[in-house]
Amino acid sequence: MLHILIAVGLVLGFAVGLLAAATGSDALMAVALASAPIGTVFMNAIRMVVIPLVMAVIFIGVARLGDLRKLGRLGGTTLGFYWITTPPAIVLGMATMGFFLRFAPEVAMPAAGEQAAPEIPGIVDFLVTLVPPNPFAAASAGSLLPLIVFTALFGAAAAALGGKHKAQLMAFAEAVSATLVKLVWWVLWCAPVGVFGLAAPVTAQLGWDLVQSLAVFVAAVLTGLVLFTGGVFLVLLRWVGGIGPGRFVTGVFGATSIAFASTSTVAALPASLQEASGKLGVSENVADLVLPLGASLYRPGSALFQGAAVVFLAHLFEVPFPLAAAGGAVLAVFLVALTIAPVPSASIFTMAPALDVAGVPLAGLGILLGIDRVPDMFRTVTNLWGQITTSVLVDRWVGGGDKPPADGYRPVDG
Repeated sequence: MLHILIAVGLVLGFAVGLLAAATGSDALMAVALASAPIGTVFMNAIRMVVIPLVMAVIFIGVARLGDLRKLGRLGGTTLGFYWITTPPAIVLGMATMGFFLRFAPEVAMPAAGEQAAPEIPGIVDFLVTLVPPNPFAAASAGSLLPLIVFTALFGAAAAALGGKHKAQLMAFAEAVSATLVKLVWWVLWCAPVGVFGLAAPVTAQLGWDLVQSLAVFVAAVLTGLVLFTGGVFLVLLRWVGGIGPGRFVTGVFGATSIAFASTSTVAALPASLQEASGKLGVSENVADLVLPLGASLYRPGSALFQGAAVVFLAHLFEVPFPLAAAGGAVLAVFLVALTIAPVPSASIFTMAPALDVAGVPLAGLGILLGIDRVPDMFRTVTNLWGQITTSVLVDRWVGGGDKPPADGYRPVDG
């Protein structure tokens, strides 16, 4: 229901803005421009949640891994596959968007005021700034990428502690994360009005060209997802896992349907556990580790989407995108893609570090949020297929030491 309301708010915002631009009506233009403060409040609410949410989910994701030595070959192989395949997804998203931008009309976005792009540092300066001398100052300044590095190191230290101290930190972080997720939902329920306030004034000033650019963006993302899924996952399944595309697609149809409808691989986890071991022959030991870990850490579709979005928004706001900015954006997307919170449109909420590195105004997040439902459904399916593909490949490479039940299914709690 919420995504329908957001879509309605976006369509109304576009409609009012386009009518104001096409007719020159003073009344419609006044309505469109008067809604701008609503969009500003909505964006402030998003920024209010971004820093603590990103820190909480990254800490939980890293600390939950524990000592990698204890995970052995199974965990190491799984994490290695996650980390090796995520950067190519980001680069493919950027490249696909770069190609599609030649079909996008030129759009002169209005000045972003205080959100103007900062000076982009060189590669050496960028690497130096990854380690913050004062994490609290970095949080106050909104510098998310150094905070991510600090939080990841803090989570690794908590994992090494073990015992009651780790348990206490994990319990606190999970409580904070759950509270922030609830807050995100409250913010999202304001999104229909918020996206109207973002879309109407911009469209009134820019007209039809902005709508055409957003259509190009969606087409580029979907093309990138198809290329990555077919060129990486289906190829590896066929030549390493011995599973053809037809068998795979039919074998995971139930989990795919749940993920597509809910835009959540976590919601599809019981079905994916069942279908991976029952229909694809993955051992229970492998499925029980790889799939929950993947639902927490592995989101290549989200990474591809974010890579494409950074390039698109940089083009939209006419921000230069040199090699140093591209490298920093890839690193930022790689880090946050591993720990995206399981909430609707979380890929947009967590894009702030990559935009910060590239010097792109955060106002672009609100523009993407209104059209995110379609890309969200497809990137969630890509995430799910990547997680199940990993379980098949790890089972072939490492082996799980058990066999699935003869009837093809096993009971799954919940």
